[in-house]
Amino acid sequence: MSEEKRMIPQMEPWFDELEAKAVFDYMQSGGWIMEFKKTEELERMIAEYVGAKYCILTNNGTISLTLALLALGLKAGDEVLVPDFTMIASPNAAKLVGIEPLLVDIDKETLSMNLEEAERAITPRTKALMYVAFNGRSGEMNAIVEFCKKHNLFLLEDAAQALGSKFKGKHLGTFGHIGSFSFSVPKVITTGQGGALVTDNEELAQKIRRLKDFGRTRGGLDIHDEWGWNFKFTDLQATIGIEQMKKLPSRVERKKAIWRLYQKELEGIDFIEWVPTNLEDTSPWFIEILINDPDKLAAYLKEQGIGSRRVYPAIHTQTIYQGAYQGKSFPAAEEIARRGLWLPSSSKLSDEDIVYIASAIKEYYHQ
Repeated sequence: MSEEKRMIPQMEPWFDELEAKAVFDYMQSGGWIMEFKKTEELERMIAEYVGAKYCILTNNGTISLTLALLALGLKAGDEVLVPDFTMIASPNAAKLVGIEPLLVDIDKETLSMNLEEAERAITPRTKALMYVAFNGRSGEMNAIVEFCKKHNLFLLEDAAQALGSKFKGKHLGTFGHIGSFSFSVPKVITTGQGGALVTDNEELAQKIRRLKDFGRTRGGLDIHDEWGWNFKFTDLQATIGIEQMKKLPSRVERKKAIWRLYQKELEGIDFIEWVPTNLEDTSPWFIEILINDPDKLAAYLKEQGIGSRRVYPAIHTQTIYQGAYQGKSFPAAEEIARRGLWLPSSSKLSDEDIVYIASAIKEYYHQ
């Protein structure tokens, strides 16, 4: 850090002259901005990167989950299992079309869905399981797949935070029937807003494409034999996304290096608990720590010019979900929500920044 203190944000996007030049060149070429060839190019890049046959881009990661549920044939009144600890987009994507999210507690070792709790939550109306790879981590994915087969459930992977993360060498988002990714501003790469669905099933891919484009088989054809809406992407976003994808491999490795340096610099502080993270497979989205006084530490860090952010509240504690879960307890989700704090996590962080942040935390704990 220089002597002049600057504010270190908890997260920020990372663009440079390459994105600016690509957008300028695209506009100069006479591109119509709408979804077309650049979108197709980015879809191919994403599919190749994660190892899926098909990729379909859409306007954001919430709608991508909704489209996936509809493509799988779920309808109003059906149920989908969703972890109680996730970004609220996960259950809300189901609610948008009248599908009921059944909240399930998490496993404290992975912060992903606890299968024992999931088994207890299943009802005759449960048709799918939305497995969230929280912060790029997952549990035993083969067990998740077998669980869904056993209970005749569709497996939808919410891998919004997991681009660049794998389980035993296989990219997360490719174990289930459909996987969903997000390109909102805080993600490892971003197009401002944007979502992607990946699948190996051609029929599902075609269904998703129809659903996001008014139910028609191709653009410009005003024949609508199926229900559909306008949830398309744009070539302007894709132009940025193509340049971001080129940088993704280095950012994935940088995220791992940032996690390692934080752990090294904060080693020996008994007040801090880390979530077990296998960095061979996992590229952490955010750097989270579990402590007993997250609000106080956050306030102290802010005084030092360091941004931080509380982790998500447990979904069942959110006002819009409280009524359905009155009196019910989700102990693991509640504990993580109570103790979790996200530290600065941008790929742009320098080692010097991280050392400064860690020194501030050590000062707070008088280490």
